[in-house]
Amino acid sequence: MRKALKVTLPHAKLMTPMKRAFSLVELSIVLVILGLLVGGVLSGQSLIRAAELRSVSTDYQRYTAAAQTFHDKYLNLPGDMSNATAFWGAEGTCPSTNRTAKTLTCNGDGDGMVDYNTNETFAFWQHLANAGLIEGRYWGVAASTGINDAVAGSNVPRGKISSTCWYSWFGGEALVSYTDYFPGTIQHGYIFGKNDGAICQNPTLKPEEAWNIDTKLDDGKPGFGKITVLESQPTCHGGTLAAGQYDPATANYLLTTTDITCTLIIRDAY
Repeated sequence: MRKALKVTLPHAKLMTPMKRAFSLVELSIVLVILGLLVGGVLSGQSLIRAAELRSVSTDYQRYTAAAQTFHDKYLNLPGDMSNATAFWGAEGTCPSTNRTAKTLTCNGDGDGMVDYNTNETFAFWQHLANAGLIEGRYWGVAASTGINDAVAGSNVPRGKISSTCWYSWFGGEALVSYTDYFPGTIQHGYIFGKNDGAICQNPTLKPEEAWNIDTKLDDGKPGFGKITVLESQPTCHGGTLAAGQYDPATANYLLTTTDITCTLIIRDAY
């Protein structure tokens, strides 16, 4: 019987994976990609903000054109319209406390002004929507917390910038006694700012952004003209103080300030 040959093979050495570091070229590529990603995000944010700022001018012009068209068609200002119920039906009671989006409305007093401290401020937006001149449906009345209180998207339009709203304000009201505002009279204007539960006047713009809008639409001065800001925002504008108030003639935007400190006041809009 043949003896089986036993062949003994040499033990194979265990192979360990090679440790390999990134080369300078690979690290450079990673850094370039990260830089492009960060740059893309920042660029995207800048483009979004630029579009939001353009929307402020666009909305202002759209609402002003709507109010003027309304007046031409109905021979009354929206909100002040004395025969609105003849076109859209009457609420059960006026002044109304029905806080739902609706077309049923109340008449204004027809005195040629959208009166502050009345529901005409909110019927302004409801009448424009009822006439098909702006989008949406509105309550036509103030919020339950007070006669001047706004709710963005419900009784006043929502702005394109987050948490902002548009407020129709001051039917020929003199501002001398209001220390929040530069002296003068607002004959039918708007406030544009963040919704503060009242009249949409919390800051929403940086001084440079407010200056840019003001310069494109008006005179670039925070205390003069059609476009102004709140006088009580000294971190938005500077100027000379006299008797506790800033002089409109010397007021200027604080363009080096990068914080959001400005609220727009638009006078004589329609």
